[in-house]
Amino acid sequence: MNQLHFTINLNKYGELKQQIEAENKTFWRMTSVFVIVSIILFGFALYLNSNMKQKYENRQKYLTDIQQQLNEFSASSDYLSSKDLERLTRVNNNRVFWAKKLVALSEKTSERIAITHFSFKNGILSLFGITKLDRDIKEFELIDSFIYSLKQNEDISNDFPEIRFVKSSKDVEKDVEILRFQIDCVSKDYGKKGLHDED
Repeated sequence: MNQLHFTINLNKYGELKQQIEAENKTFWRMTSVFVIVSIILFGFALYLNSNMKQKYENRQKYLTDIQQQLNEFSASSDYLSSKDLERLTRVNNNRVFWAKKLVALSEKTSERIAITHFSFKNGILSLFGITKLDRDIKEFELIDSFIYSLKQNEDISNDFPEIRFVKSSKDVEKDVEILRFQIDCVSKDYGKKGLHDED
């Protein structure tokens, strides 16, 4: 007759309890690691945020200081705006050295011609002169010769490349017959903006 044998594990509950405890330890270990890593990452994020905030505040302060300096500089007498620079450039390009012009004009004026007055308007230097009428001298040839001498002088022609006769009229002054005339010296910047009238 065959005998049946049964194996009964009386320690099964203990093994199950050990397995549960091992799983709990693993769970808590992983949880602890996750929390620690999260805290480290959160701290690093706070550090980066604080660093970026500090850089932003420094940059804002820097820009504010620059703007304040610009405002102070704009209010000072040393400040030159773009319009000021354009005006200075225009004045520099259009300036006329009148001392040299007047000296050259006096040197080229003959004894028979007298310049009574002149004016400078809108880039045109107008010379008003007189000469005594003489039967032996052709007055218009005398005026033409005067214009030619002005054109040959670089101190005048460099700034006034066009010199032309405008008009003339006969007059009598103190029983002397004279010829009044006008000669215009047109500047190279004639017609450009920025020229001011001067008398």
